[in-house]
Amino acid sequence: MNERGLIYVFDGYCAWSYGFAQTMVDVAAAHPETRVEVLCGGLYVGSARVPIRQLGDVRATNRRIAELTGAWFGDGYERLTADGSFVMNSTAAARGFAALRRAAPERAVELAAAMQEAFFVDGRSLAEPETHRRIAQEYGLDAAAVVAGFDHPWSLRAAEADFARVRRLNVVAFPTLLVDTGDCPAAIMTGSGTAHQVEDRLSVLLGGVGRHAARE
Repeated sequence: MNERGLIYVFDGYCAWSYGFAQTMVDVAAAHPETRVEVLCGGLYVGSARVPIRQLGDVRATNRRIAELTGAWFGDGYERLTADGSFVMNSTAAARGFAALRRAAPERAVELAAAMQEAFFVDGRSLAEPETHRRIAQEYGLDAAAVVAGFDHPWSLRAAEADFARVRRLNVVAFPTLLVDTGDCPAAIMTGSGTAHQVEDRLSVLLGGVGRHAARE
């Protein structure tokens, strides 16, 4: 599949994206020869930026995600969101991811997963530079450069460029995984799924050329 690429659309604050994170890490590891472009979707922007208590029964949704995917919502996250006042800002999250992605583009899938773990397990706001500093340090990246990038106007432009690209791809649900066949990217997975399911869909879509390394 090296002549084609994958496009992974997620949002740092999307719980369903968090549930899919390990699947995406496994898929990327199974296809080291394949380019994976990671884009931020922009779930909580504009009027969607409201206190978490206004988003319905978030805990019920999280329980469902945990049942389907095995994802764990940590004590730090529970403390941060307990009173319902926390406001998720996807633009800030995308700025942080842009800075991390710039530091290590070949590790974008891992960094996306690490960013979501910082929020959904440790309860660290993705609007705080310190969150992204910690991730950079954990992955052996230039933490000072990542923080500087987060604070620089270019990261806002990068976030907005991601959101615009996602709209052009007609992606409206997160996470979505697409395969770029050189013409019109085709969605192969939305919401939740295992690495085996992704491999099966890749194999069908690409005429049996998908590898099944994730099964091994």
